[in-house]
Amino acid sequence: MSQNSDTAQDAGPQDGLQGGPTGPNHVAIIMDGNGRWAQRRGQPRLFGHRAGARRVREIVRACPDLGVKYVTIFAFSTENWKRTQTEVSGLMTLFRHYIKKETRALHDEGVRVRFIGDRVRLDAKLVKLMDELEAHTSANTKVNLTIALNYGGRDEVARATQRLAQDVADGRLDPADVGEETLPKYLDTCVLPDPDLVIRTSGEARISNFLLWQSAYAEYEFIETLWPDFTDEIFANLVKNYAGRDRRFGGVKT
Repeated sequence: MSQNSDTAQDAGPQDGLQGGPTGPNHVAIIMDGNGRWAQRRGQPRLFGHRAGARRVREIVRACPDLGVKYVTIFAFSTENWKRTQTEVSGLMTLFRHYIKKETRALHDEGVRVRFIGDRVRLDAKLVKLMDELEAHTSANTKVNLTIALNYGGRDEVARATQRLAQDVADGRLDPADVGEETLPKYLDTCVLPDPDLVIRTSGEARISNFLLWQSAYAEYEFIETLWPDFTDEIFANLVKNYAGRDRRFGGVKT
């Protein structure tokens, strides 16, 4: 099942712009620091990635009580192929293992799972597991978990533009009708609201090509904590901090 063949059962791309009444409706997370966490313990980097995968489960489970309906995690970027073959192969094995192990638990806990990113370069067996997990959880509504796998913001926009251009060439779309609201319909995230809050762990203060279009008006939190040490308590505090921010979206209060 392609990420763009889905039908939105909840909010459209812009419906979540304001977030919840007090907290964020959609939180996106750049899960950074797994490798450094492992190395500080004298372990290989994959040891940290395995610990990071376990942390995902805890954070997803915390979402309902915090009023977070959507959570998107950056699992593997288009740039991560530059890492060593050992690490890349280990990550792909970890993704397959995670899906097999977590499918039942995710479904039982009412989590709907989607994947975004370019699947062409991914192993066929992994893609099959991704498709099956999406289909198996498609009726769930408690939490929407989106996993960005072989994802890059620029790559996503380029692929979306190609599809848009093809529709123009085929006469399905008038160039005069193309506006700011058009491109989001072609993005991998077309059935999701834009993120209200983007969190990056590990002390780095950059967005690393993640949700470039969607995060134009998101609030950001760059924290020192390495991802495997990111607890539900830290998550709750960041959600609480968001509630105190004054979000004007370019306007001013009178």
